[in-house]
Amino acid sequence: MKLELLFALASASVMAQERPNVIFLVADDLGYGDLGCYGARNVDTPNADSVAASGLRFTNAHASAATSTPSRYSILTGQYPWRKPGTGVLPGDAGLIIGADQYTVARMFQDAGYATAAIGKWHLGLGLRAGEQDWNGTLDHTPRHIGFDYHYIQAATADRVPCVYIEQDTIANRDPEAPIEVSYKHNFPGEPTGRTNRDALKLDYTHGHDMAIVDSISRIGYSRGGGRALWRDENIADSIALHSRRFIMEHKSEPFFMWLCTNDVHVPRWPHERFRGKSPMGLRGDAISSFDWTVGQVLAALDSAGVRDNTLLIITSDNGPVCDDGYDDHAFELLNGHQPTGGARGDKYSNYEGGTKVPLIVSWPAQVKPDSVPVETLVSLVDLFGSAAALTGSQLPEGAAPDSRNMLDQLLGRSREDRPWVAELGQLWTVALRTPQWKFIPAGRANAPLLSWPAIGHEGSVIELGESLEPQLFNIISDPQETTNLAPQMPEKVAEMTELWNQVVPSK
Repeated sequence: MKLELLFALASASVMAQERPNVIFLVADDLGYGDLGCYGARNVDTPNADSVAASGLRFTNAHASAATSTPSRYSILTGQYPWRKPGTGVLPGDAGLIIGADQYTVARMFQDAGYATAAIGKWHLGLGLRAGEQDWNGTLDHTPRHIGFDYHYIQAATADRVPCVYIEQDTIANRDPEAPIEVSYKHNFPGEPTGRTNRDALKLDYTHGHDMAIVDSISRIGYSRGGGRALWRDENIADSIALHSRRFIMEHKSEPFFMWLCTNDVHVPRWPHERFRGKSPMGLRGDAISSFDWTVGQVLAALDSAGVRDNTLLIITSDNGPVCDDGYDDHAFELLNGHQPTGGARGDKYSNYEGGTKVPLIVSWPAQVKPDSVPVETLVSLVDLFGSAAALTGSQLPEGAAPDSRNMLDQLLGRSREDRPWVAELGQLWTVALRTPQWKFIPAGRANAPLLSWPAIGHEGSVIELGESLEPQLFNIISDPQETTNLAPQMPEKVAEMTELWNQVVPSK
């Protein structure tokens, strides 16, 4: 019996070593055209480019939403965000929108014997009840309650209060002498705001972000206190990278899954001084360099731990890019020929391709053969859950990941079969459908094709949302920029796409 037990333990050890580590490295607002391997101009991204050279670069990958919270929700749950109320872009005091009883990709990895971590941007809410969090105590509903063994996260996102990190249910570096208070309804007596102290800001705002001032940058929402727990914007990338490297080194002897979400290149863009001023595109270009540095830090940690060959690294973005998103960092004026969307129409928030078409790079040196030819297969980020389940051989509970398909063969380059369609949620909650050839945007609730920021009025402050009272149909193969609406000329195709939409989109 002892000999049999030894053989069993040895076998289990081999299996543990063979199971790949998995990292979902999700950038924030990084466009399809923002990396060198996707044709970026005026910025260098050698680390991301090296990962692409060692693996696969997808040119037809899509997020399921054109904004952060719903896109991230769909990746973690395998469920489209419009199927659950309250999954729109969240304030910083929102409750966690994923219930403890909801099966997540992190829980799936946990059940498969993986150590799991969530590090970096979160923006999915914290606590059981919105606006009632005990920020100075122990939060009662966090990533730990939905499958993550460890978490070190921004409470929401960088342009919203509270501007603190949450580590294992409590504020990291909490300052008892400066308890933090948060409100999205009213300011606290005597607290300066961007609206009242604009001259004190190191980065001016253009619209919206005129409330609490933290690190000389005004945000959305009001807060006071925090003391030493408050972050400095220029150190966010370093802090995220440090905790990522630490988790890799601590778990190098067991399989791990890391949900690693950078703050770059979301506003407010104020990267470390070693990046600032280095890009001709200004702060947004500097933030792209900061993101690439983070990629390099992850690669270095994997190499130091001796686990890079057996790590499946997936690099992507939560949605499309945006230049002016509330701060006057001159991102649009300084593009100088750079195309954040890679030439696609629309931006973040949009139902057009620029809103949801994202970079997707897959590397697993032990299993994925490098291919210099771009992968044109149509894929959706909502399928990362189903594909990870196939990778680990997991049997999902009934009802789990209802919208996520097993696309593992496609992600590993073993199949070039397209997903038959992908669904894309825009800012106004209209869901578009994209097939390998056609893009269909149903008639919306309003004839509002533009989102305009009147505070500055330059061309970069206008975003095409893609919303119209009339249906829109584009032949993506012949018209990738979606310039000609074929719906009036092709009623039969519109009827066909509408029928598909009715099968796919309505809540189940």
